[in-house]
Parts: sequence; C-alpha cells; structure tokens
Amino acid sequence: MSDVLVVGGGPAGLSAALFTEKNGLATTVFDADETWMHKAHLFNYPGIGSQDGSAYLETLRKQVDGYGVERHETEVTGVEQAGDGFRVTTEDGEHEAPYLVLATGANRDLADDLGCAFDGDVVDVTVSMETSIDDAYATGGMVRAQEWQAVISAGDGAAAALNILSKEEGEHFHDFDTPGDNEALFGGE
Repeated sequence: MSDVLVVGGGPAGLSAALFTEKNGLATTVFDADETWMHKAHLFNYPGIGSQDGSAYLETLRKQVDGYGVERHETEVTGVEQAGDGFRVTTEDGEHEAPYLVLATGANRDLADDLGCAFDGDVVDVTVSMETSIDDAYATGGMVRAQEWQAVISAGDGAAAALNILSKEEGEHFHDFDTPGDNEALFGGE
C-alpha cells in the first residue's frame, strides 16, 4: 500500500513524488501525460540552460523511477476521502493512501469533487500547499490564477512533500543531499 498518492505527472507531481519516495514514503503517481511541459522549452529553469519540455519530463521520470516510485500512466476518474485517507479511482482500479497530492495543472475538477475550498477560481491552500481537507494537497496551476511556470510548480510539489514528511516525523523535516548520497543510491551516476 502507498503512503502518498500523487495525481499528475508534471513538475509539481513528480517533484512531490521524488521527495516523498526518496525519504521513505511509498509513493504512487498517476500520470495521464497531459502536462503543459510538452509545449514548453525551458530557458529560465535554474540549472538548465536550454531543454525541451518533453526531454525534461523524461529526466524527471527517470529520476523518480530510480527511487522506486510506482508510476501509472492512466487517467484518474475520481478522488474521495476513504477512512483515514484517500481513494483514487482509475480505469484500472482503486488505490488508497493516507496522503493525496493533486497536481493537475489548471484542471481543478478533482479538487472540487473532493470538496476542497476555493479562493475564487483557484484551490485555497496554505503555504505548505495543504488544502482545506487535512492531508490533501494542491499544487502548481491549481492554486495560481496565471502564474504557471515549471520551477514554481516543482517548488509547490516539494513544499507539499516536505509538509507530509514533517507530519510523519513529528517535526520539521529537511531534505538536504550530499555527494555521498548520490554515490550510495546510484553508484555515482
């Protein structure tokens, strides 16, 4: 069983999945591959001089796959609260976990279906990206009227993940890698 369900496979969703999985929370991503990144070319993303958005996504996917994230290339048809967590429904079945991260760009339908509060047209969240529903998070274009930018979305995903990790640890969680971490995990790649 997963600890975290992430709906969306763009920068926000994959960033959240990367942080949670690499820090010990089993994470499942549902990626319908409908992200705006396929129309983008990155010139202003820190650390990337120039890269096609689709190529960037492949790098992100390889990274989360390397950590063992369970990734499903399917559309989510529903989300709901279930017991002490959440249930995500796809054409392939149902998945449950205590935490939910919604990262579906400007499509806010699942947040609306879940009953999240809105501020105008956007999902209302705290600074840690938590919605009005405990342990449900919304990120990226879902929470910003027109500030749609890959690095902002990735940061939103990271903020959601760090809040989840802080809840699990019972104190502020810090994710800080060192060169030795890379050697231990990937043999120095």
